[in-house]
Amino acid sequence: RAARMKRSFDILIGGGGMVGLSAAALLAMNDRFKVTVVDAGPRPVFDPENLSLRVSSIAPGSIDMLDAIGAWEEMVNTRACPFRDMKVWDSAGSADGPETLSFESSEFAIPQLGFIVENCLVQQAILNQLDDSPAAVRYETPIQTILRSDNRFTVHLESGEDLTPDLLIGADGARSMVRDSAGIPVKSWLHAQKAFVAILRPEFSHRNTAWQRFLQDGPIGLLPLADGRISIVWSTTPDQADAALVMSDDELSDCLADVTDGVLGRLAPSGPRGAFPLKSQHAVSYVQDGLALVGDAAHAIHPLAGQGVNLGMADVRELAAVLSAAVASDENPGDLPILRRYERARKGENQTMLQFMDVLNRLFSNDSRPLARLRGAGMYLFNKSGPIRARVVQTALGIR
Repeated sequence: RAARMKRSFDILIGGGGMVGLSAAALLAMNDRFKVTVVDAGPRPVFDPENLSLRVSSIAPGSIDMLDAIGAWEEMVNTRACPFRDMKVWDSAGSADGPETLSFESSEFAIPQLGFIVENCLVQQAILNQLDDSPAAVRYETPIQTILRSDNRFTVHLESGEDLTPDLLIGADGARSMVRDSAGIPVKSWLHAQKAFVAILRPEFSHRNTAWQRFLQDGPIGLLPLADGRISIVWSTTPDQADAALVMSDDELSDCLADVTDGVLGRLAPSGPRGAFPLKSQHAVSYVQDGLALVGDAAHAIHPLAGQGVNLGMADVRELAAVLSAAVASDENPGDLPILRRYERARKGENQTMLQFMDVLNRLFSNDSRPLARLRGAGMYLFNKSGPIRARVVQTALGIR
């Protein structure tokens, strides 16, 4: 008797950023899925001559997934910087004080805590894999409207084309059109901060270490780059961020050496700079019949721990596992009971991380002296907490 043909399912991903492309590459490995990605913007281009301002911290759990889809080797061989150590300290103390949180990769028996990689390089490496897969990736393809019909969504493109996938995945960022079209509300809260970002050349070697100092107005992070330079993310008052944007190179260098406590000496501007407002938000639900949200479309987090893209990659891993298990059991991957399995696995964990980052930011962005002493004592105790410390770090790194 002839074997019954297995039905394939159409999956449409709105958004061609790092998370959307990762979802496409992972799902395209299953021949039961016909994957299409649409994005209104141009196809991202990595410039081998110039560093991009937008970089991400890629944790070991995300690296494992990027390796599984065949994209990691290109990144690590092109321009990715490992960081093996991390130091976190409060402005009330010093970078080598007893309260400083120090994390070393050797402590967790891994070669590094993560890598700093330019976003456009992550996208290019995944796209190079997708170009050799059956998946279709269509940039400069804006969505005009998204309408629900029964248990499916019809996506009307500006080109006049209509697509009605079995599953629509929203990976289109914090201002997600997919999420808004589905009528899914978000709980959001503005931080009284802007993030100032810049590329700098430090006087002293970054020693493959990520540094973070908590200041009264917010944290400043120093991320090592492959050519010896660093990327900084300074969450500060909007006025301070705007002022830093227009400072002369010398003024900015003096200002940043001061707020980083001189840990890397003088910091000479050596590339672009920018600033953007900070907001955290969480979708009230991640799924509907025929729809799932991943990454910033589902949750946007304060950048202080560099967890944004890693939470999105964890969403992708979980969603792909749930969908693959469903079709292996001849279930429809767009059905709500299937998609709820994904939501149950990810929503609580993401909520915990969002709240933890929010509490940290509020706790450290405070000039109360008693609170500063309490923070110092808390950091000292956390350093000595053994299994608790190990568990928190393993969760952040995406390793178990």
